[in-house]
Amino acid sequence: MNATAKVLRYDMRDLLRSRWLVGYALFFAALTDALIRFGGSSEKALLSLVSVTLFVVPLVALVFGTVYFYNAREFTELLLAQPVNRRQLFAGLYLGLALSLSLGFLLGVAVPVMFEGLDDAAARVPFFMLLAAGTALTAIFSAIAFVIAIRFEDRLKGLGIAIAAWLGAAIVYDGLVLIAVLVFSDYPLERPMLVATFINPLDLARVLLLLQFDASALLGYTGAVFKSFFTGISGTLVSLAALAAWVAAPIILGLRGFQRKDF
Repeated sequence: MNATAKVLRYDMRDLLRSRWLVGYALFFAALTDALIRFGGSSEKALLSLVSVTLFVVPLVALVFGTVYFYNAREFTELLLAQPVNRRQLFAGLYLGLALSLSLGFLLGVAVPVMFEGLDDAAARVPFFMLLAAGTALTAIFSAIAFVIAIRFEDRLKGLGIAIAAWLGAAIVYDGLVLIAVLVFSDYPLERPMLVATFINPLDLARVLLLLQFDASALLGYTGAVFKSFFTGISGTLVSLAALAAWVAAPIILGLRGFQRKDF
């Protein structure tokens, strides 16, 4: 068993016993159960769950991931004192965090649906897309959390930047897009707004999920532009490919920083 597998096994065993991770899974379980029971149709319940997922999953991944890396500093230094490859160590630490958080999200959402069921067969595809998008966002923002924690030594500063990154992606970004649309309304904005969709993984995930519903009014300006360029299965495939690229980019950046960091 190589170093990656050993670190991964240790981290997952430790993280899966964490009260924060158990609370994270129970939060989604209680929310999903309540929405299915009292939210009306399956489509309405899933739409509400999409909104919560887009806000909560990145926040938890950023905050929990940043704190996790800082707390694992002594463990990391101990392993680096051994003949352990940094690439394997980074992979074990990152996968342990991302897989644990993903498992908490997947169990929290999927278990209530398994027991309660969906009242519309057409809701199955959006449901599985929700699981895929939540997992992708977990992977993306866990990697971004590692990048922040590697870059900044001070824990308080790193945590503040992580929260600022979430605010920027979840709230500020949409406001800036709206301002740009108002200021440059006399110019053709379709292509710039299409590019803007790919810049923010949260916006990209939102468009991917809302394309599965008959909810065009919720897509927003960037989503409407995206839908006009990519319709049907092509829009889904392009969104998934872009999210995959977003998963890879911060992982590569974090690995480079980890290999160069002087612990």
